[in-house]
Amino acid sequence: MQAMKIGIIYGMENTFPGAVVDRINAMRAPDVTAEHVKIGGIRLAEPSPYRVIIDRISHDIPFYRAWLKNAALSGTRIINNPFWWSADDKFFNYSLASKLGVAIPRTVLLPHKSHPPGTTDRSMRNLAYPLDWDGIFEYVGFPAFLKPHSGGGWKSVYKVSNPEEFFRAYDETGDLCMTLQQGIDFNEYFRCYVVGREHVHVMQYDPRRPHAERYVKDGPPIEPALYGRVVRDCLTLCRALGYDLNTVEFAVQDGVPYAIDFLNPAPDADLYSVGPANFEWIVKTVAEYAVTEALRDVVVPDYHWAHFLKGTSRASGDLG
Repeated sequence: MQAMKIGIIYGMENTFPGAVVDRINAMRAPDVTAEHVKIGGIRLAEPSPYRVIIDRISHDIPFYRAWLKNAALSGTRIINNPFWWSADDKFFNYSLASKLGVAIPRTVLLPHKSHPPGTTDRSMRNLAYPLDWDGIFEYVGFPAFLKPHSGGGWKSVYKVSNPEEFFRAYDETGDLCMTLQQGIDFNEYFRCYVVGREHVHVMQYDPRRPHAERYVKDGPPIEPALYGRVVRDCLTLCRALGYDLNTVEFAVQDGVPYAIDFLNPAPDADLYSVGPANFEWIVKTVAEYAVTEALRDVVVPDYHWAHFLKGTSRASGDLG
């Protein structure tokens, strides 16, 4: 059998990439090795030497994203699919989730506060003006969260308690496309790793704490029915969207887990952030999944989300 290489591409993170490479190589799977990717100028339609690539950085570096698409063209399995990741956004995810029966806070997509670069007010002639702010506020309610329609890391996220606070925050958003979302008064919060659209690791989490203390250690037991629903919703979302690696966040109010964020295809996996137990789970599970994919016959990826775009319901009935 021809040797099969697994590569991992990453940015500033230190603990996770090396741990995954070491774990894969320690598994000693026949003809499978892992390494840190090194690339330079990429020739047109150049075949990739990798059977599988774990992508941790291309959302920030367009050069890497273009290289990964080129690698996919030659049959490399990319974790996660760079084509869909490029197209996806959180507002679409919320809309899709609502059709799947996953609880979602009331959410409104808002136009840019400032014109995007290269546009003027003439570019916005199809926009209703002024907006029906009273209707928007009545629908969403307060408190609410103003946050980008795509992106992560809690960047440019504002909690607003009334229209005055909203407009002050909205004025700061510039040319970002934003959403206004109902604030959930949660008594429990979960952040869940999902790997291979099969494996779910539920972590108790508190976004109100300082960043280094958000992963809750020795939290109270999770009620079994709630735990089961969280796991099912994680799988429903990631199978529909086709993400092989993701985190899904839930805020629980009155026993209902509301999916708050599930566009995290390069989720935090740093040892000093998530803690030793969570780190061990994600390293082991990603390593095993990457090896399984390397040994699998190469097939064209099944874009589960496409069935929803066509108006069918295959992904909700066939989650395999």
